[in-house]
Amino acid sequence: MANPDPPLGQKPVLLVGLMGAGKTSIGRRLAARLGLAFVDADDEIIKAAGCSIEDIFKIYGEEAFRDGERRVIARLLDEEPRVVATGGGAFMNPATRAKIAETGISVWLRADLELLVRRTDRRGGRPLLKNSNPREVLGKLMKERYPVYAKADIVIDAKDEPPEVTVDRVVEALKEPSDSSAQGAQP
Repeated sequence: MANPDPPLGQKPVLLVGLMGAGKTSIGRRLAARLGLAFVDADDEIIKAAGCSIEDIFKIYGEEAFRDGERRVIARLLDEEPRVVATGGGAFMNPATRAKIAETGISVWLRADLELLVRRTDRRGGRPLLKNSNPREVLGKLMKERYPVYAKADIVIDAKDEPPEVTVDRVVEALKEPSDSSAQGAQP
Protein backbone atom coordinates (compact mmCIF):
# COMPACT_ATOMS: atom_id res chain seq x y z
CA MET A 1 0.00 0.00 0.00
CA ALA A 2 1.36 3.43 -0.93
CA ASN A 3 2.21 5.94 1.78
CA PRO A 4 -0.53 8.63 1.65
CA ASP A 5 1.67 11.27 3.27
CA PRO A 6 3.08 13.97 1.00
CA PRO A 7 6.82 13.81 0.31
CA LEU A 8 9.18 15.30 2.89
CA GLY A 9 8.94 19.08 2.78
CA GLN A 10 5.36 19.15 1.46
CA LYS A 11 3.71 19.65 4.86
CA PRO A 12 4.45 22.29 7.47
CA VAL A 13 6.67 21.08 10.31
CA LEU A 14 5.94 22.66 13.67
CA LEU A 15 8.47 22.45 16.46
CA VAL A 16 7.01 22.36 19.95
CA GLY A 17 8.64 22.35 23.36
CA LEU A 18 9.54 24.52 26.30
CA MET A 19 11.55 27.69 26.04
CA GLY A 20 15.20 26.76 25.66
CA ALA A 21 14.54 23.45 23.91
CA GLY A 22 16.06 24.80 20.68
CA LYS A 23 12.98 25.32 18.52
CA THR A 24 14.32 28.42 16.76
CA SER A 25 17.90 27.21 16.38
CA ILE A 26 16.89 23.77 15.13
CA GLY A 27 14.03 25.22 13.11
CA ARG A 28 16.26 27.53 11.05
CA ARG A 29 18.64 24.69 10.22
CA LEU A 30 15.85 22.21 9.54
CA ALA A 31 14.14 24.63 7.15
CA ALA A 32 17.40 25.11 5.24
CA ARG A 33 17.89 21.33 5.06
CA LEU A 34 14.34 20.76 3.78
CA GLY A 35 14.40 23.72 1.40
CA LEU A 36 11.51 25.38 3.22
CA ALA A 37 10.98 28.83 4.66
CA PHE A 38 11.40 29.24 8.41
CA VAL A 39 9.22 31.33 10.67
CA ASP A 40 9.25 31.87 14.41
CA ALA A 41 5.63 32.19 15.56
CA ASP A 42 6.70 34.58 18.34
CA ASP A 43 8.17 36.94 15.73
CA GLU A 44 4.91 36.83 13.79
CA ILE A 45 2.94 37.61 16.95
CA ILE A 46 5.21 40.59 17.64
CA LYS A 47 4.64 41.88 14.08
CA ALA A 48 0.87 41.44 14.36
CA ALA A 49 0.67 43.10 17.79
CA GLY A 50 3.18 45.85 17.11
CA CYS A 51 4.88 45.31 20.46
CA SER A 52 7.06 42.78 22.29
CA ILE A 53 5.72 39.59 23.83
CA GLU A 54 6.72 40.94 27.22
CA ASP A 55 4.60 44.04 26.54
CA ILE A 56 1.67 41.95 25.30
CA PHE A 57 1.73 40.01 28.58
CA LYS A 58 2.07 43.21 30.63
CA ILE A 59 -0.56 45.30 28.80
CA TYR A 60 -3.11 42.72 27.62
CA GLY A 61 -2.36 39.61 29.69
CA GLU A 62 -1.48 36.03 28.89
CA GLU A 63 -4.97 35.15 27.64
CA ALA A 64 -4.82 37.81 24.91
CA PHE A 65 -1.34 36.64 23.97
CA ARG A 66 -2.53 33.01 23.68
CA ASP A 67 -5.47 34.06 21.50
CA GLY A 68 -3.14 35.95 19.16
CA GLU A 69 -0.76 33.00 19.14
CA ARG A 70 -3.58 30.62 18.13
CA ARG A 71 -4.66 32.90 15.28
CA VAL A 72 -1.10 33.43 14.01
CA ILE A 73 -0.34 29.69 13.97
CA ALA A 74 -3.63 28.94 12.16
CA ARG A 75 -2.70 31.52 9.52
CA LEU A 76 0.81 30.08 9.12
CA LEU A 77 -0.65 26.60 8.65
CA ASP A 78 -2.92 27.88 5.88
CA GLU A 79 0.05 29.21 3.93
CA GLU A 80 2.75 27.30 2.03
CA PRO A 81 4.63 24.50 3.83
CA ARG A 82 7.36 25.82 6.12
CA VAL A 83 9.11 25.06 9.38
CA VAL A 84 7.53 26.88 12.30
CA ALA A 85 9.02 27.34 15.77
CA THR A 86 6.03 27.67 18.08
CA GLY A 87 5.95 29.33 21.47
CA GLY A 88 6.16 27.00 24.45
CA GLY A 89 2.45 27.30 25.26
CA ALA A 90 1.06 27.09 21.73
CA PHE A 91 0.66 23.30 21.64
CA MET A 92 -1.30 23.44 24.92
CA ASN A 93 -4.26 24.96 23.07
CA PRO A 94 -6.57 22.14 21.88
CA ALA A 95 -7.65 24.10 18.77
CA THR A 96 -4.02 24.72 17.81
CA ARG A 97 -3.13 21.04 18.36
CA ALA A 98 -6.08 19.97 16.20
CA LYS A 99 -5.12 22.37 13.40
CA ILE A 100 -1.51 21.16 13.51
CA ALA A 101 -2.63 17.52 13.44
CA GLU A 102 -4.90 18.24 10.47
CA THR A 103 -2.40 20.10 8.31
CA GLY A 104 1.15 19.65 9.59
CA ILE A 105 3.66 17.50 11.42
CA SER A 106 4.44 18.26 15.05
CA VAL A 107 7.92 17.61 16.42
CA TRP A 108 8.49 17.88 20.16
CA LEU A 109 12.03 18.84 21.13
CA ARG A 110 12.06 17.28 24.59
CA ALA A 111 14.74 18.66 26.91
CA ASP A 112 15.67 17.93 30.50
CA LEU A 113 15.50 20.57 33.21
CA GLU A 114 19.24 21.21 33.42
CA LEU A 115 19.51 21.95 29.69
CA LEU A 116 16.48 24.28 29.80
CA VAL A 117 17.81 26.18 32.81
CA ARG A 118 21.22 26.63 31.18
CA ARG A 119 19.78 27.80 27.88
CA THR A 120 17.13 30.15 29.25
CA ASP A 121 19.66 31.76 31.55
CA ARG A 122 21.49 33.03 28.47
CA ARG A 123 18.55 34.90 27.00
CA GLY A 124 16.03 37.31 28.50
CA GLY A 125 12.64 38.40 27.23
CA ARG A 126 10.79 35.40 28.67
CA PRO A 127 7.74 36.72 30.53
CA LEU A 128 7.00 33.46 32.34
CA LEU A 129 10.49 33.49 33.90
CA LYS A 130 10.57 37.16 34.82
CA ASN A 131 10.70 37.86 38.55
CA SER A 132 10.67 34.18 39.49
CA ASN A 133 12.92 31.19 40.08
CA PRO A 134 13.51 29.86 36.54
CA ARG A 135 14.28 26.31 37.74
CA GLU A 136 11.00 26.13 39.67
CA VAL A 137 8.96 27.65 36.84
CA LEU A 138 10.50 25.37 34.21
CA GLY A 139 9.99 22.32 36.44
CA LYS A 140 6.33 23.24 36.90
CA LEU A 141 5.89 23.83 33.16
CA MET A 142 7.48 20.44 32.43
CA LYS A 143 4.93 18.71 34.70
CA GLU A 144 2.03 20.58 33.09
CA ARG A 145 3.10 20.54 29.47
CA TYR A 146 5.12 17.38 28.86
CA PRO A 147 2.07 15.07 28.93
CA VAL A 148 0.47 17.28 26.24
CA TYR A 149 3.67 17.67 24.21
CA ALA A 150 3.84 13.85 24.17
CA LYS A 151 0.90 13.96 21.73
CA ALA A 152 3.25 15.33 19.06
CA ASP A 153 3.77 13.24 15.94
CA ILE A 154 7.50 12.94 16.57
CA VAL A 155 9.52 13.23 19.79
CA ILE A 156 13.20 14.12 19.62
CA ASP A 157 15.38 14.47 22.70
CA ALA A 158 17.11 17.83 22.68
CA LYS A 159 20.62 17.30 23.94
CA ASP A 160 23.71 19.37 24.54
CA GLU A 161 25.09 18.56 21.09
CA PRO A 162 25.77 20.47 17.88
CA PRO A 163 22.44 21.62 16.38
CA GLU A 164 23.23 19.84 13.13
CA VAL A 165 23.18 16.48 14.95
CA THR A 166 19.70 17.21 16.28
CA VAL A 167 18.58 18.31 12.81
CA ASP A 168 19.89 15.01 11.40
CA ARG A 169 17.75 13.13 13.92
CA VAL A 170 14.67 15.21 13.07
CA VAL A 171 15.14 14.66 9.33
CA GLU A 172 15.50 10.90 9.85
CA ALA A 173 12.35 10.83 12.00
CA LEU A 174 10.44 12.81 9.35
CA LYS A 175 11.37 10.15 6.79
CA GLU A 176 9.83 7.38 8.92
CA PRO A 177 6.26 6.22 8.29
CA SER A 178 3.74 8.22 10.31
CA ASP A 179 2.93 5.25 12.58
CA SER A 180 6.41 5.45 14.12
CA SER A 181 6.05 8.54 16.26
CA ALA A 182 8.70 9.12 18.88
CA GLN A 183 11.49 8.24 16.46
CA GLY A 184 14.77 9.42 17.82
CA ALA A 185 13.41 9.67 21.32
CA GLN A 186 14.84 7.84 24.22
CA PRO A 187 13.24 7.48 27.64
